[in-house]
Amino acid sequence: MTTSAGELKQWMSTLNLTEAASILEESLLDAQSKDWSYGQFLNHILKYELQRREEKQRIKRMKWASFPFVKTLDEFRLEEQQSLSKRHMEQLREMLWLEHTYNLILLGPPGVGKTHLSIGLGIEALERGHKVSFVAMDTLVHLLKTQEIARTSQIRMKRILSSDLVIIDDLMFLAMEKSESNLFFQFINKLYGQSSIILTSNKGPEDWGELLGDPAITTAILDRILHKSEVIKLSGDSFRIKHRETIFGNV
Repeated sequence: MTTSAGELKQWMSTLNLTEAASILEESLLDAQSKDWSYGQFLNHILKYELQRREEKQRIKRMKWASFPFVKTLDEFRLEEQQSLSKRHMEQLREMLWLEHTYNLILLGPPGVGKTHLSIGLGIEALERGHKVSFVAMDTLVHLLKTQEIARTSQIRMKRILSSDLVIIDDLMFLAMEKSESNLFFQFINKLYGQSSIILTSNKGPEDWGELLGDPAITTAILDRILHKSEVIKLSGDSFRIKHRETIFGNV
């Protein structure tokens, strides 16, 4: 009995092998011209199916991460950041801290690369198959306050809470009311032990009480974040000012 390529494609689509089905005719021709064995033919189309599925999942993870921009670790100007050694960068890149649900706290003045480093680590984690979410602190407060009444906030919060790595950018951006601090504590408590957190801030944990207001809530949040954490202090001049662009050119 002879089975047509069209029937094979239909069966493959039914089995959800849609990517392999899309290259079936081309692969059959290659198999004939290159004298592939049955095993080589199956390896070819199934490998393509897996590669395409992995690529689609990577694209979906990148979209859901909601990075404000894409900057990799290779683009980080390590030579201009003397407070972070090459050895430490490689240790961060290895992602052992993520596998053991450690948190990272990136401290330093504006423009020294905190957000770039956090996104670079997020992309590295994402490429290894982890789910990552990036959220600015002011956006997070808005999501926490509206998740019970806005479906879009509810969906975004669900994605964030299901992430392996949550990046919270600019912690000291604005002071919180007590109700907001309580919501933030509940959020951190849900992540505690199940997800790693990267926090960027221009002030150290000893000053976070100014933001959170309530001493008891501040202590509870710090207890959960600092339990398993690495504090990385970045220093130096602002990259943005040092490498600013001008409309006048060199004079």
